[in-house]
Amino acid sequence: MRFACLLLLPALICLADPPKTLPVAEQYTKFEYQIPMRDGVKLYTAVYRPKDDSRQHPILLTRTPYSCQPYGANRFRETLGPSRYLQHAGYIFVYQDVRGRFRSEGLFEHVRPHEPAKSGPADIDESTDTYDTIEWLLKNVSNHNGRAGMWGISYPGFYTSMGMLDAHPALKAVSPQAPVGDWFLGDDWRHNGAFFLAHAVRWMYSNDRDTQASPDTPRRNPDYNSPDGYSLFLKLGTLEEINEQMLKNRVPYWKELTGHSNYDAFWKARDVRAYLHKIKPAVLTVGGWFDAEDLFGTLETYKVTERNNPGIRNLLVMGPWYHGQWSSPDGTKLGDVPFHQNTAYWYQEHVEMPFFERILRENKPDGLAEAIVFETGTNQWRKFDAWPPANTSERKLHLQPEGRLGWNPPSRGGYEEYVSDPARPVPSVPYIANTMTVEYMIDDQRHAAARPDVLVFQTNPLTEDLTLAGPLDVTLHVSTTGTDSDFIVKLIDVYPDNFPDPEPNPKRVRMGGFQQLVRGEPFRGKFRKSFEKPEPFTPGQMEKITFTMPDVFHTLRPGHRLMVQVQSSWFPLVDRNPQKFLEIHQAKPGDFQKATQRVYFGPVAGSSIGVRVLNR
Repeated sequence: MRFACLLLLPALICLADPPKTLPVAEQYTKFEYQIPMRDGVKLYTAVYRPKDDSRQHPILLTRTPYSCQPYGANRFRETLGPSRYLQHAGYIFVYQDVRGRFRSEGLFEHVRPHEPAKSGPADIDESTDTYDTIEWLLKNVSNHNGRAGMWGISYPGFYTSMGMLDAHPALKAVSPQAPVGDWFLGDDWRHNGAFFLAHAVRWMYSNDRDTQASPDTPRRNPDYNSPDGYSLFLKLGTLEEINEQMLKNRVPYWKELTGHSNYDAFWKARDVRAYLHKIKPAVLTVGGWFDAEDLFGTLETYKVTERNNPGIRNLLVMGPWYHGQWSSPDGTKLGDVPFHQNTAYWYQEHVEMPFFERILRENKPDGLAEAIVFETGTNQWRKFDAWPPANTSERKLHLQPEGRLGWNPPSRGGYEEYVSDPARPVPSVPYIANTMTVEYMIDDQRHAAARPDVLVFQTNPLTEDLTLAGPLDVTLHVSTTGTDSDFIVKLIDVYPDNFPDPEPNPKRVRMGGFQQLVRGEPFRGKFRKSFEKPEPFTPGQMEKITFTMPDVFHTLRPGHRLMVQVQSSWFPLVDRNPQKFLEIHQAKPGDFQKATQRVYFGPVAGSSIGVRVLNR
């Protein structure tokens, strides 16, 4: 067995690879059922029961819109559960196609809203489907111990969040992992109202085509016809053309996704946070600091659950991961940034397994800290009693003249300006890609810093460690010559010029001066006063924009600089704003116009980022 060692404060832990497990068919017997719900609809459910009858086993359920393939009682999944650790331990693993998907009956609805008040069996939601499934399993599957758990990553994470509402009494432990929280404010398709174009096109075509409910329809990407998404999407131009040319008008949800362009009742009903009350099971929320899809939902699920349900067991795990990387066999690096340890294996063995084992099998406390979080920059796991940590100080980083960034506001007012041209948007990545990449949230930003339409502000080299722990509060004072504009803010760790390159270095990566993105978020300017009722800018008039970027836990080492970049396009990650107040999904080619953007600094109407600095 190979071993790796990592530093986990306060002790040194030796870490083994996962146990070698038998093939699933040797260890488990598979059963297939059509489980009836309270309204008569039947849901396809695959049950993998351990062949070991010497003891009773907990039930571990995941519900998915992505198919429970392979179908057939004699066809087995290659692996079971969240990890090989739990597969080896032996659980009754249950997989279910959600309502209206693949081999389940009923009508599918994206992020189906919860129904808090139910008057009869016709009132169904994802909570009732979970409850009815667990009730049926307890009565019809043998050799269980009467305790159930639930887990899921991404969209299945949403179903896990819904499953812990009005939970079945046997549901004792749940783990929403990268759960969808709000598809308008911060997850997947929209961030602060800005539309994540490249991600939406790929996912919607792959998962929401008009034939996708068939179990025989393979998931595949659109026909890009080019690896260069920047040029491809720019040539297509408008959202209307993208729908016609790339999606072929075959994605039913596209109209809802683009047509509900404000934070209306449609989106509010699908905000998971509104329903996170009276939670009874223990909760382990898991996510990655560099999750390009559902970082917002992860952090908000933990925070709102904590706020609304005092006294329950509510834990948070945040690692240095892309979307779902914690379930993979490799958590050693992301892009060009190494973590010098297999963070995924450590989490699987030392956090996820104890959480489920001790609650579902041993019926005792799990012994885990409330917040188990990876500190990037120093590459170490840390434990806290709460998140954000209590021992932080709130400070502000002020934009200053001549591209400076500092803790004190400038003594005089002024501004920096740039011309934003939708015909030449700022590329979102420094390489060729045709969709949202898993690395973009940690990518080198030197390509952007060199452009005239990106403002750059940075500190002097640091003389000691600076650890940022918690959300980032952005305040911008801006003006535009247009009537709408996006403003993208990026917080960046600038490495020293003499920082060593990796060894070995087959890609010939140059890390000296590397500008590592720590956090970046767009804000669609017309929502500066309200996400429900957008307002145009008055050309040339200074306006205030405030928003919060998702939490970070990052240490900048001595010799590094802290940088802030401000720009008005991030393409094709985010769709182009025409810089004209209108419904962007209805924009025509002639609506896209240049605009001169000003970002103001000063002692009163200044621009800043509020941070929380960990006190060491």
